[in-house]
Amino acid sequence: MKEVRAELSKEFKILELHTFADLHIGDAHCDYKAIHDRIEHVRNTPNAYCVLNGDILNNATKTSVSDMYGELLTPVQQVMQGVSLFAPIKDKILAVTTGNHEYRTYKKEGIDLSYIMDREMGLDDKFSPDGILLWVSFGESSRRRSDGRKMTYSIYMTHGGGGGRKEGAKAIRLADMASIVDTDVYLHAHTHLPMVMKQAFYRASPSTRSCALVDKLFVNTAANLGYGGYGQAMEFKPSSKESPVIYLDGQRREMKATL
Repeated sequence: MKEVRAELSKEFKILELHTFADLHIGDAHCDYKAIHDRIEHVRNTPNAYCVLNGDILNNATKTSVSDMYGELLTPVQQVMQGVSLFAPIKDKILAVTTGNHEYRTYKKEGIDLSYIMDREMGLDDKFSPDGILLWVSFGESSRRRSDGRKMTYSIYMTHGGGGGRKEGAKAIRLADMASIVDTDVYLHAHTHLPMVMKQAFYRASPSTRSCALVDKLFVNTAANLGYGGYGQAMEFKPSSKESPVIYLDGQRREMKATL
């Protein structure tokens, strides 16, 4: 499992974390205005950062379920469009994964379009195709103020797979992430259902021989597609384009996400 560490400003009282996933750049129903507006918010908000969690590109191929002939951009044009959109905030991108749409080309030809896009922006050290354990440190812990220690949160992110049509099945896929690794926050995409939930968990500490009741935050992100095309033809429900925004406290351990 790849780990990525982000050391951010001690001045941040709150960290605002945005997830860009399932944008499907190149699809005829991709909402470019919504993408641009979200990127501009991150760009213009000092304490706002983001991650890219797969399916940034639509990458329809001849053998995929997506409509290759309905694409507005070729795969290479999609890569360059992604670079053009995200380059202005490349210093605010903390981690990047691959989605199943980009994986189509890797499976057939061994070429990962996500990696190419991210390398163009100099983000290859923040990239993993499978998933990432992200450590984010910022602010100043109220419990450790005497030694100036920052607050640190652990975030596990992966694009995900499966999920089924029903909301319950998608929630199960999200909750199952807790069986992979013990972290504060879990980020899942793929199922196009914006969702936020919390679970309690007793975390054991071998060094102090004690345990503490902690919360875990689970976030599933939305797609950035209007209704139509493959989704409508296969009778999938229209999906909300409102992705949750995560807020992490820089003084005490507190995390929440809002829709």
